[in-house]
Amino acid sequence: MVEISDAQFDAEVLKSDKPVIVDFWAPWCGPCRMIAPRLEEIAREYDGDIKVVKLNVDENREWATRFGVMSIPTIMLFKGGKSAGQIVGAVPKDEIIRQFGLQK
Repeated sequence: MVEISDAQFDAEVLKSDKPVIVDFWAPWCGPCRMIAPRLEEIAREYDGDIKVVKLNVDENREWATRFGVMSIPTIMLFKGGKSAGQIVGAVPKDEIIRQFGLQK
C-alpha cells in the first residue's frame, strides 16, 4: 500500500489499468488507523490484481472534495478511471471484500 498525493491521483488511480482501492484518511483519525491493517492485508492478498493507495485528506484536499468525501475513513474502488464503489467507516476486511466484489 502506497501513499499518494493529489498530484499523483490521476496517474495512479484514474489512469490505472488495474482496479484501485483508495483510502481517504488522516493521521489523527482513530478509525482510519483501525482500518489500515485490513487494507494492507487486502493489498498483499490481491497484489498484482488490485492496487491499494492512501490519500491523506489533510494534506491533499482536491480529490476528496471532488468525490464528496465528508467523513473518514472513506474507501473508494475505482475501475477504468471511474468510481465503482464506496464504503464509509471502519468496516471488517470481509465486508470490504464483499462490498467491492473482490472474492477470488
